[in-house]
Amino acid sequence: MAAIDGRVPDGAREITTGQANRVWYVDGPVPYVLKHYSDPNRAANEAAALALLTTHGAPAPELLGAGPGDRPAWTAQTAVHAEPVPAGQLLHELAGPLAAIHRITGPHTGRLAGARQYRTWHHYLHGRLDTYTTAAPDLAPAAAALRRQLDTTDLDIEPRLLHHDLQPGHLVRPAADGVLLLDWELAAFGDPLSDLARLAVRLDLTDPTDVLQVAHQPAPNAVHRVQVYWRIHQLADAALSTDPDVRQRGRARLGRELYPLLPS
Repeated sequence: MAAIDGRVPDGAREITTGQANRVWYVDGPVPYVLKHYSDPNRAANEAAALALLTTHGAPAPELLGAGPGDRPAWTAQTAVHAEPVPAGQLLHELAGPLAAIHRITGPHTGRLAGARQYRTWHHYLHGRLDTYTTAAPDLAPAAAALRRQLDTTDLDIEPRLLHHDLQPGHLVRPAADGVLLLDWELAAFGDPLSDLARLAVRLDLTDPTDVLQVAHQPAPNAVHRVQVYWRIHQLADAALSTDPDVRQRGRARLGRELYPLLPS
């Protein structure tokens, strides 16, 4: 096998073009997936997450190489030949792998690498709200309402590993037994209920508490926390999504959810 250096080899097949990445399947004695990132921080974060997951034997591809400081930034991962788990089966099949992932603890909150790390989950969430209002100042009233909710919510959690981009297509079932989670560039340490709230947004659920069936021993205030996180992820879509339909949907839903909370 030739050394992996981040360059696209002759004969590589481009398999997807995401919002921020280009991805190729590279054939050979040991096939692999090569990802190029427009944001080197995402490359650094995915490399750190995959290395951690391998250490813990968690259900994810293996990192074969990375160059987050290169141009373009890149990672190489083991190729996964698998079919996505259908959306209708996602919650059922996600419970096992997600429990394994959420058992992995971290020393801080926020992204694993390539971004600011926070002392507490509370500080991290306020930092995210700052990012959203900087990107979309007109959403400041909604962010202010969420800040008030955060300040009255018990957020004293032990940071756990989050995939933080759970959605149909990211959970796949290889030919062998078991399932794997793909696309770890947004992984973070934080509250596992935030992972589930983001999934509720991606599944277009009208009641985010439906995802609590996946949670492992949810805390007494889990319903309240997942509802707050759900609104935060809607705000993220409304402020940052590059898809106009997703951004507009996030704004519409955020308005309906937060209207009773906004000052008159």
